[in-house]
This record gives sequence, C-alpha cells and structure tokens, in this order.
Amino acid sequence: MDRDIQRKKFLETYHEHDIAAHARILKIPDTTLRRWAEKAGLPPKSTMNTTFDTALLSNGFDGHKWAFGWLKANGASIFIKNPEDALHIEESKEEWLEEIKKHSPKYRPFKYEKIKEGHLLVIDPADIHIGKLSLEEETGEEYNVKKAIERVQEGLEQLLQKTSNFPIEKIVFVVGNDILHTDTATRTTTKGTPQDTDGMWFDNYRKAHKLYVECIDRLVAIAPVHVIHCPSNHDVMSGFFLAQSLVAYFHKAKEVTFDVSISHRKYFEYGKNVLGFTHGDGGKESDLFTTMSNECEYWKVDKKNPQRRYWYLHHQHHMKKISYKDGEDFIGGTIEYLRAVSASDGWHARNMYKAPQSMCAFIHSRDFGQVCRIMHIF
Repeated sequence: MDRDIQRKKFLETYHEHDIAAHARILKIPDTTLRRWAEKAGLPPKSTMNTTFDTALLSNGFDGHKWAFGWLKANGASIFIKNPEDALHIEESKEEWLEEIKKHSPKYRPFKYEKIKEGHLLVIDPADIHIGKLSLEEETGEEYNVKKAIERVQEGLEQLLQKTSNFPIEKIVFVVGNDILHTDTATRTTTKGTPQDTDGMWFDNYRKAHKLYVECIDRLVAIAPVHVIHCPSNHDVMSGFFLAQSLVAYFHKAKEVTFDVSISHRKYFEYGKNVLGFTHGDGGKESDLFTTMSNECEYWKVDKKNPQRRYWYLHHQHHMKKISYKDGEDFIGGTIEYLRAVSASDGWHARNMYKAPQSMCAFIHSRDFGQVCRIMHIF
C-alpha cells in the first residue's frame, strides 16, 4: 500500500484504535504513526501506560523521541528503548542536509573551452578504506588515514596529468566503494566484522568528506562533473550519508550533478557508451549485462550502431578485465575490476590476500568506447 494512502487511512481512523492496533493493522512502526499524528495536530496516544507516559513527561523525558536512555532516581532506574525506527533516520537526514546547505559555498558558473571532439574521463578511486591500519612490521607496508588521503591526492593529480592531452568534455567521478573502513563506533564493518583501525570514526568521516570535496573542486575546474555513488559492504550507512552530504555541499554548483541513491547499481550514458558501476560484492558476474538490459534506461539494441557496454567493479582489490561477446540468449560487453588504493591489513596479509595498489582512470570516446586506461601505481 502506498505510504500516502496509509497515512490518510490512519488519520481518518485515528480515534478508533490505539497506536499499537494501528501499527499491527497497517504494518507500520508505531513511532512513524506518532509522527504522522503529531504533524496532523492530533492528540497524542501511546502504546505505553498513560500514567507512565505522564510520569516521564513530567520529568522532561519524552520516551518516544529517543532511541534509548536511562531515567534514574534515588534507588531506582528505568531503561527506555524504542525500535530502530525511533531514530527517524529520514527526518534526521533532511534536517542535517538542510543545515549543510546553509553553509555550502557559492559557485559561480564555470566557463569551459568549446571542444569539437570531446571525451569522457572516468576517475574511479577504488577501495580507499579511510581508517584502515596496516603496520609495516606485520604486513610489509604502511597504511593509515594520512596515507590514504595522500594516495588519493597524489593519484588524482597524476591521472589528470597523464590524461591532459585528451580534450575532456565530461567527467564521471565515482565515490563510495568502501571509502570508509568501518561503519560503527565499535570499529566494525556494517555487518559487524571487527577491523584493524586508525583514527576515530567521526574524524575519519570528516576527513573523507573533505577529501571528496577537494577532488570534486579540482575536477569541476576542468569539465562538468557527474558524481556516482556505489554503496559497499564496509560502510553501507556511513558511505550513503557521506554521498548525501556532498549533494548538499555542492547544491549551488550547477556543473556538479549526482546519482547517489542507495541502489547498488548505477548507469551512465555517453554517446554510444553505456557504463555500469557497482561495488562488486553482490550478484553473479555473468548476470551483469542481462541485469543492465533489464534495469538501464539507456539500453538500446541497434545492430547498425551497436552500443559500447562496460561494467566497472571494485571490492576484489585485484585488476581483471573480461570481455563477453554477444551470443544466443547472452548480451556482451566488457567488465573491469579495479585495484584498490589501500594496502592489505593484518588479516589479509596473513592469508596472502595481497595485490599491487593503484588508482585508475578511463577515457571514453563517444563513438568508439573506451580508448585509454590510465593507472597510477603506489
């Protein structure tokens, strides 16, 4: 059922049931229903005992507005815990992004040179893992927050220098792909896997934001930039909010556009090119182009003017290129796995999961597809 229809039904029958009954009928968390009622100016209802609610409110504590907390008195204490939905993530996100927008810089329109036969530049710094810790004594190489940032800065400048002979009319800048090494305050990934870490989670988030802002500022001076976010396994939530913060920061820059939804696969069209981007931790490699044909709005079948189809994948930290030809019940194209910017941590080094580290860029022609692959090795 559509949320707007559910909200209307709830408000129309508000006085017929208590909040708990509404929640069961509509299959919507009670905290969401309370928000709807509050916005509509309806008198509050509770799933808790009214006397208990009143006691809490009289002491300045509204239990429905907190994810958890202790109410303590002499000789007694009560622990209040609401469902996860009590955090109201969407509402918090909007308030937070609006606050960022208030302080975002003003960008004057950029003036670019007119280009007759331009190219697309794809800059894809993969698996940066800000917050990862690798000690030379254990792994044979040093990696930390400072090193991660320095590598991206160095890699970007080197890639721009190496591609400077190409006339660039558009840039795709790929963000996400494990930009942050952890996703919790307890130094774990989104799923709870403990990690060797450097720095505090909140400071690493700020540094990642600053790094991306610097990169986009550098790129938009060359050509209009389209930012694509790939959600990833180490930092699903932090990476998503980081991408949203970039949208808010650059909302006054018309030459910077975004595709930063939570969708795991993103697509971009350039001339005859159809580019797909995903982290690479889900789904079968052999299904990528069939999936592209079903999901991508740019997909076309024209034998006289065939499309150049590409997938850019990450996650594995190894470089690999696979080409598939069109066949019966099979759609072809090129899949490229990108090396990581980050070094191996202790666990990966012990289990011999090590690979060279680099940062990659790709040049695409409107008619001929990918014409150049540039790599800066660390």
